[in-house]
Amino acid sequence: MSDQVLNSTKVLATKNVSKQVSSPEGTLTILSDVSFAIEKGDSVAIVGASGAGKSTLLGLLAGLDLPTEGEILLDGVDLTKLDEDGRAAVRAASVGFVFQSFHLVPSLNALENVMLPLELAGKEAPRQAARKILEQVGLGERWSHYPSQLSGGEKQRVAIARAFATEPAVLFADEPTGNLDSATGGHIVDLMFELNHNSSTTLILVTHDKSLAERCDRVLGLDAGRLVTDERASS
Repeated sequence: MSDQVLNSTKVLATKNVSKQVSSPEGTLTILSDVSFAIEKGDSVAIVGASGAGKSTLLGLLAGLDLPTEGEILLDGVDLTKLDEDGRAAVRAASVGFVFQSFHLVPSLNALENVMLPLELAGKEAPRQAARKILEQVGLGERWSHYPSQLSGGEKQRVAIARAFATEPAVLFADEPTGNLDSATGGHIVDLMFELNHNSSTTLILVTHDKSLAERCDRVLGLDAGRLVTDERASS
């Protein structure tokens, strides 16, 4: 990679990333020659029509899958040089996730759901850290409730608390307000940007919501697997 990509302020970078899969009709190209670099602490929206390759790109950036060609550097580590266990270790150390469908563990209460990644990462005093961030997201009094006892907005607050708990280098959010009404979704978005601004965590969102994308520092637009726009918000 170039010196610019390897600069210590770049938390995430891709170089000529392509992804192809086999189909009954032959080889299908999902992503083609995608290159960009993202600064630490930025908020970035990935936008595009359905089928543009947004979720595929997110999975590659997080090391959930490997590109057919190209390089991906996450927090100083080239994911394409690692096996599945190696990529899982990088994710545990450097990545948080927020999904549209929450992905909470139903048999754990809110506190235990937030404690889980802290314990897996071997962090000290996971219970105290989990209580603190639940209070930050407005759920200090709901810590003992199970997912079935929480509203959709509360579940997403728990998911956000869990994602930010380990202070990841990058937080990936895939349509984080997709299952929420507009008012609740607005509160969740405010919370995510507040936590982003108050930490060094880089926020990368996949979204169809134009107003949400416009709140980000930068917007990457995909069309048919190609990066067609790369716009930074005006200051």
